[in-house]
Amino acid sequence: MFATGVTIVTMRTAAGELVGLTANSFNSVSLAPPLVLWSLGQSASSMPAMAAGTHYAVHVLAADQKALAERFAGPRAERWDGVAFRDGVSGAPVLDGAAAVFECFNRSRYPEGDHTIFVGEVEACSHRAGASPLLYHGGRFFTEHPL
Repeated sequence: MFATGVTIVTMRTAAGELVGLTANSFNSVSLAPPLVLWSLGQSASSMPAMAAGTHYAVHVLAADQKALAERFAGPRAERWDGVAFRDGVSGAPVLDGAAAVFECFNRSRYPEGDHTIFVGEVEACSHRAGASPLLYHGGRFFTEHPL
């Protein structure tokens, strides 16, 4: 019963493979240095790539990106087909249209329970002015809400 924003975390493996997943476990940790965190289930298919990677981008999704959140939430071989992105400052794919993007160095990882907590040091960030956030609550996405 905790309302959260919705993010997509993306990275590129050393072999150049694109990796991406939807996550709602995102939080700010520190302003100095700028740190953020998110967590991933240890049984997730993307865990080996994320744990080995050096950089990733966390995208805070806008209300008009619900379909993108659903695309990256489940197993889907062609999840990157037709998705617009550019290479970020350290090579992580940066998706078009996010409300905010944090490009991070994969600073540390902490296994806890059945998840691993990733702490990223923010190397670059940007935002889309005026974008309303995509929210998740009670197992549903919310795209229209009074703020």
